[in-house]
Amino acid sequence: MLFNSLHFLIFFPIVVAIYFTTPHKYRWILLLISSYYFYMSWKAEYIILIMISTVIDYIAGRKIHKSRSKKRKKYFLTLSILTNIGLLFAFKYFNFFSESLRQLLAQFSIPLNPITLKVLLPVGISFYTFQTLSYTIDVYRGKIKPEKHLGIFAVYVSFFPQLVAGPIERAKNLLPQFFEKHYFEYKSVTDGLKLMLWGFFKKVVIADRLSVIINNVYNNPVDFTGFSLIIATIFFAFQIYCDFSGYSDIAIGSAQIMGFKLMDNFRRPYFSRSISEFWKRWHISLSTWFRDYLYIPLGGNRVSIPRWYLNLFLVFLISGLWHGANWTFVIWGALHGIYLITGILTHNITSKLVQKTYLSRLPKVHNIMRIGLTFVLVNIGWIFFRANSLSDAWYILTHLFSGLSFSFKGVELGVGWDSIIIAIAAILFMETVHIMQEHFRMREFMSNKPIWIRWPIYIILLWLILFFGMFNETQFIYFQF
Repeated sequence: MLFNSLHFLIFFPIVVAIYFTTPHKYRWILLLISSYYFYMSWKAEYIILIMISTVIDYIAGRKIHKSRSKKRKKYFLTLSILTNIGLLFAFKYFNFFSESLRQLLAQFSIPLNPITLKVLLPVGISFYTFQTLSYTIDVYRGKIKPEKHLGIFAVYVSFFPQLVAGPIERAKNLLPQFFEKHYFEYKSVTDGLKLMLWGFFKKVVIADRLSVIINNVYNNPVDFTGFSLIIATIFFAFQIYCDFSGYSDIAIGSAQIMGFKLMDNFRRPYFSRSISEFWKRWHISLSTWFRDYLYIPLGGNRVSIPRWYLNLFLVFLISGLWHGANWTFVIWGALHGIYLITGILTHNITSKLVQKTYLSRLPKVHNIMRIGLTFVLVNIGWIFFRANSLSDAWYILTHLFSGLSFSFKGVELGVGWDSIIIAIAAILFMETVHIMQEHFRMREFMSNKPIWIRWPIYIILLWLILFFGMFNETQFIYFQF
């Protein structure tokens, strides 16, 4: 079931209405049934995978807590890790590694008929496996106590607003909320609806409109050069942001309507002044997951400098692989690792250079330059993220500046200029809101305005969605991860 579908627009109000009229002690049953139905609307039999992860991690958490010996605790932690990573590997990575091995052996004239599994990638498997893994690891570390209620733990694993594309919630934050009695609160409901409305705007007005242009170019890159490739690449930066952050807004907003608080997943990432800052603003639930459960266990920065750089690079390399079973994603992750390490290595040099120039007296100009450079670097990475193959990515990268002229007459994007102008206007409107958000929280700002100001703005935003939105139920990009 997609958020941007008629199915969800019928499903969600019914769930909310039943939720607030159901006694508190039975609400977990409604949420579990609703969550399983939400997931089974895509492919019913794959609910078994979620159930397997749920049962194994529930048992592992209980056994880890009860076990007195460290060896036994490690046994059940290993069981949890192998189960979740095993399912993820089988459905997402087995064919990729099998084919990669065939290509490697072919370089040495060694023939191999790779074994392939004819299975579909389960929607959201990377998200819910990481969420359950964080639970058992936290129990093992003694940070949380295991959940005794199997049903409520199952709701934690499968909570439908954030099931298929996050945010990846920690048990410490989300599990206790299922025991709290939530009342129908006007402010929570209206704030949630505002955030959902904003998420729908980003998804159907910007992301889905841009996807038409980007698909035209990136699915046939050799037909384009110069400005066409540059524009499509910049548009993809906004498409993936609006698509993913739009999903997160809808997820957080829908949960808030029912009284649940999910973590923020995006904080205006394209205003970042460095790659390091970018990853503190982009997909925050994933970047903090890798920090807490991979980077720090590897030693973090509490090791020798060469090992620290290796830790950083490995985390980004694995992050790239997490996003997809394709070498394009691995290169994308590696690029960001190189960016970050290079930034650390050159920090002192660039700081001294700035101090010796007029930029030290013009901090705002300096910040704008840093934001621009970071955006360019991120866009270079997005080329590999979006390209269908490494050869396509290399063609795009090497033809960005081919045939450039001062005229846009030769630019072809496969759509009319009216659609392009609408997309650009929507992006400018969104970024204006983002600039305002740098100074105050928009929902609180709007709540303090008189009704004759608030409601016209809500109506205009709804009208923009209905009039300019692309209602073809386009799947969210991160569903494939």
